[in-house]
Amino acid sequence: MPPTAATARLAAGEPPINFASHQFRAGNMAGARDDFEQMLAALIASVHPGARAIAANPGDWGIDILLGELSGLVVIWQSKYFWPLVGRASQAQIRESFDSALRAAEHNGYQLDRWVLCVPSSMDPATARWWDRWRARRQRETGVVIECWHETVLREMLMRPDAAHVRRHYYDPYAPVALPARPLHDLGRETFEDALFVRQLRAAGHAEVEGAKHEYFNAELLVRDIHDKGVRAELDALGEANGVARGIWEARFNEIAAARPGDPLLAGLHAAVMGEIRESGAFPVALAAGRVHRCGLMHRIVQDRRAGWVRDWRAIAAGHVEEAAA
Repeated sequence: MPPTAATARLAAGEPPINFASHQFRAGNMAGARDDFEQMLAALIASVHPGARAIAANPGDWGIDILLGELSGLVVIWQSKYFWPLVGRASQAQIRESFDSALRAAEHNGYQLDRWVLCVPSSMDPATARWWDRWRARRQRETGVVIECWHETVLREMLMRPDAAHVRRHYYDPYAPVALPARPLHDLGRETFEDALFVRQLRAAGHAEVEGAKHEYFNAELLVRDIHDKGVRAELDALGEANGVARGIWEARFNEIAAARPGDPLLAGLHAAVMGEIRESGAFPVALAAGRVHRCGLMHRIVQDRRAGWVRDWRAIAAGHVEEAAA
């Protein structure tokens, strides 16, 4: 079987297209939405040279990217950065975006010929069924062609020669300009032996925990520095990073707990979570945090009694509080 375009490019050394990189480039989800929309404008212009972005001032008439004249027949692309999937919560936004585009066309005297929803992910089964039914019904009612450019369609388009410049700019791993990582500091006299995050690690059977202490200590210094300076962008980035770390832990905990119902220690949970945190591209650039700091943020979450490394982690956290109060 001959290689596909995707495998040929991977064999040539080109990096895979990861739409989570918009979060890495922008530093937060709000910025990722704007970055994804800008990518779409460049991608669509490479396929349809006359296409252009429409700025919101104050509204955008339900248009993110437009092909045609706003006095005749137009094609509209609607950008929605739904991540990591398109689920039930997204359905209302999709309906409202399409209805808004229809209302604006009627009010401003142009005709909507084609409406394209662009998303960086895929629909779950229930939403895919809803989309098929909704799309068919609304096409019949309005005469407008409705399409969805999901992650598979967008990747195929980005691998075309005409879109090579877009791919390089947005998805080359060396393209984002990251801030220098914060320096690391030694523990010094700190031991943390009585800390809850150490107790949770011991409960999971970890004999060596010095690396974890080093991670926690450096994350503590990072958090103190951010709060002392009070820079809004860094505070927002810290909140985003904590959410990313806890989301990774929760997904892995649920997965391993369900797969091993008889295992109280949930062997492999810590390694899986920390491995994903080290390699994740979803942490905000504005945090300027390296792998040690990011893992330390996860230990801080455990220390705050919001996670743990064994099935009965809540009981360990509660016992720690009782002992501290005694």
